[in-house]
Amino acid sequence: MTKPSRSGSLLSTVKAVLWGFLGVRQRAEYEKDIKRLNPLHLVAVGIVMAFIFVGALIALVNWVAG
Repeated sequence: MTKPSRSGSLLSTVKAVLWGFLGVRQRAEYEKDIKRLNPLHLVAVGIVMAFIFVGALIALVNWVAG
């Protein structure tokens, strides 16, 4: 049995992760993403975006406090 091809673009992966961060994803869109996107890519983009978010918060606090 062959695995289904998951050929989602980087932009669609980033959009899915951003919507996931906000928590306002429609169920139909979520299910389309599950079929289309690679789970490893979702995890990798999620981790990178979490680091970017934390870095932006640290920079904002340093700017406001400084």
